[in-house]
Amino acid sequence: MRGLEVLAGNPQAKHRLSAGRGLSHAYILSGPAGSGKHTLAGLLARALVCSGRGEAPCGACPDCRKAAAGVHPDVITIGEAGKDISVAMVRALRSDAYIRPNEAPRKVYLLPDAHTMNQSAQNALLKLLEEGPPYAAFLLLAENAGAILPTVRSRCETLTLSPVTEAEARAALAARFPDRPAQEIADAARRCEGLIGRGIALLEGGGRTREVQDQAARLAALLLEGPELTALEFCTGLEKWEREDLCALLEETVEQVRAGLGRPWEPRRAMALIGRLEEVRRSLDFHVGAGHVAGWLCAGSFSF
Repeated sequence: MRGLEVLAGNPQAKHRLSAGRGLSHAYILSGPAGSGKHTLAGLLARALVCSGRGEAPCGACPDCRKAAAGVHPDVITIGEAGKDISVAMVRALRSDAYIRPNEAPRKVYLLPDAHTMNQSAQNALLKLLEEGPPYAAFLLLAENAGAILPTVRSRCETLTLSPVTEAEARAALAARFPDRPAQEIADAARRCEGLIGRGIALLEGGGRTREVQDQAARLAALLLEGPELTALEFCTGLEKWEREDLCALLEETVEQVRAGLGRPWEPRRAMALIGRLEEVRRSLDFHVGAGHVAGWLCAGSFSF
């Protein structure tokens, strides 16, 4: 498979895809937010619809170009960012899958938030994975493959993406932002903890990213310094946050606490808070609502 150099690090996943075994009809791309799942999914989608000669994706055929531009009629995204994939969506997908491709040799379905499917939705997908038409292919993206039922996982090839080294992150970010000062690149590479997508967000900035950084700094200070009532009020307000933004807030708060370990915070308490924040963040991968997360954060953060 060509083009794997766009994915930083992850030699095991690259080796499996370049081993010459051909492409599977279904993949689970697993890894934390920012690890490159969407980058790899885009590459796989182009390879699956490629109509050129030789190793796919050729990058030159009309199918590759349309898929790269996000306008290919046979590359179909299921669900919206921040919303669960419902059983009704999967049933509609199942009906559509039996309609032959419009232009390409394959028809590719991307499920960017596959971990949000409940058991009924996953069971509705299972039969399609087992007995679907030979031209249909599926790319399931999940931050935690454990959220996917074992029966579904057994019908897919799982590619697990991991954070890259700081040096790999620095090289990838420098290639993407050639005009940015080396110090900014180095700082983003350090802070992103091996997640290139997070590093890109840090360098691109933008209002929402800066708001998350500011709110994370406030949350870290409140949970470690108080006053407790103000911290509880802040946590209660998190009920209104979208899941994606809440994930970003919790991840950034962990980074803020780690970066602030040299401040006059009691190290044991700070490390305990990091563990608590990471535990609450992981819960968002398992159909937990923001209101529950806010409650757990309130209830547990002053107990250590």
